Amino acid sequence: MKIFTRATMALLAVAVSATLALAHGYKLGNLEIKHPWAKATVPGQPVAGGFLSVVNSGSEPDRLIKVTSDVSGMIQLHNMKVEDGVMKMNEVPGGIEVAPGATVELKPGGLHVMFMGIKAPFKEGETVKAVLTFEKAGEVAVEFKIDAAKGTDAHKHHQTQ
Repeated sequence: MKIFTRATMALLAVAVSATLALAHGYKLGNLEIKHPWAKATVPGQPVAGGFLSVVNSGSEPDRLIKVTSDVSGMIQLHNMKVEDGVMKMNEVPGGIEVAPGATVELKPGGLHVMFMGIKAPFKEGETVKAVLTFEKAGEVAVEFKIDAAKGTDAHKHHQTQ
């Protein structure tokens, strides 16, 4: 009986840990911010990319207009796209709109948070505190989990949540 109880408890602990790991999200009014994460950097690398999803369950649009953190000198909202065969990255003027009923994904190769002039390398397993500011909903404090710099397979779960 003790073996069954210990095995059951161990299984329960693993299930709870997995649920908590997947539940890395934040709520702000009608907005849900899912799994903020950033790529690890190497020493001397001046920039880092940050990613997340925003779900708007409301009936009005909102807009992510600013991200602030003390880990870098400047933070911009960027879009990366290919124009005439050349990859270009530009700041998104006016922020990123989140339409009612829509989900906007900030992910590698597209919309993203650009931490510029980072003060220390982003190390895998650590977190970076930041504040997201939305035009209507206001501010929400979040933590970007730092994931491996390489290996897109490690990030597949971020896109499905």
